[in-house]
Amino acid sequence: MVGGGGAGGADGDVLVNAAPVPLRGVPALGAGAPITDAAASVRRDGDTVVLENDLARFTLDARGRVVSAVDLASGREAIAPGESAGLQLFRDTPNRWDAWDIDEHYRRHEEELDAVVSLEADESHAAVRVTRSVGESTIEQEFTLAPDTPTLEITTRVDWHERQRLLKFAFPLDVRAERAASEVQFGHVYRPTHENTSWDAARFETSAHRWVHVGEPGYSIAVANDSTYGHDISRRTRRGGGTMTLVRQSLLRAPLFPDPEADQGEHVVRSSLTLGAELEDAVAAGYALNLPLRAVAAPIEPLVAVDGDGVLVESVKLAEDRSGDVIVRLYEALGRRTSATVRFGFPVGSVVQTDLLEQPLEDPDGFDAGTNILSVRPFQVVTLRLRSA
Repeated sequence: MVGGGGAGGADGDVLVNAAPVPLRGVPALGAGAPITDAAASVRRDGDTVVLENDLARFTLDARGRVVSAVDLASGREAIAPGESAGLQLFRDTPNRWDAWDIDEHYRRHEEELDAVVSLEADESHAAVRVTRSVGESTIEQEFTLAPDTPTLEITTRVDWHERQRLLKFAFPLDVRAERAASEVQFGHVYRPTHENTSWDAARFETSAHRWVHVGEPGYSIAVANDSTYGHDISRRTRRGGGTMTLVRQSLLRAPLFPDPEADQGEHVVRSSLTLGAELEDAVAAGYALNLPLRAVAAPIEPLVAVDGDGVLVESVKLAEDRSGDVIVRLYEALGRRTSATVRFGFPVGSVVQTDLLEQPLEDPDGFDAGTNILSVRPFQVVTLRLRSA
């Protein structure tokens, strides 16, 4: 269900959701009462720190690395045996095009970052903060767990002063994924995780917009980001037998040409790991990082709402011809045929389906202006032009 509503009589600030999917109980493109963080906790257990809520339990060791991620609903451990999720550093010296290329041989020079300057558990915010010193750089990471999602959010703040180095965040996941789904604009694509052919081997670094999704029959995991689109996703031998899936995000580089100061300075990158995630959960995790909830002092009604899974509102804007008409662009995000009902939060006189240039279609496809029911094909993009009553 993707819909919108008011704040529900909340006192004081309310949370506004600009995403086209519900987030933490706040309706899509709407507002809702603040949700307390009381259900999430952080505690020390010997040399480890445990973040836990009713849905998931994440454990960090003394190195500030995630050594366990348990989905409490299924009992599944998401981190492969003997592995840990955390930062890795590589030598990055491409043969050509220093600032544009990543050459495959960077993988020969892997350094796992495990030296810690400080590790603090913040019980009031269900957070763990880890500070590292790497070469001439300082890295601060904050791991947080919301009370009502199986999602670990990771905020990485870097004061970066390295040269020809590549910083990645690695998630060694205990699933045997034959392929990975990577988000692209208005949908996603699948890529194999094996290197059986030369062209598969050449895809050692691929792009994904807000999320990647990997899994095996019966269980899947989503890794989301807010600003870093480079990933490498591969199969690895699993300790104890079988295979696991390694998902790594490329966070920062430090090329010397053409700008020797490229990427130097302060950066903030946000990532998340969602356990037991279906495709729609991966979509929601991506939006949660890129369009986080905001607090305002008054309730807000949504301009547009959609009843139907997988059909998302991507943009609401005024028409380019300055007529005062409102343009609503929607897309099907899960790769399947479906239908949905579109509702509007203001008086609408007429609705016309248009192309991407906002010109009326001669043969409208899949939208019933009388009932506002939209029937869409996999990944179809639909543009509606609304004229006020």
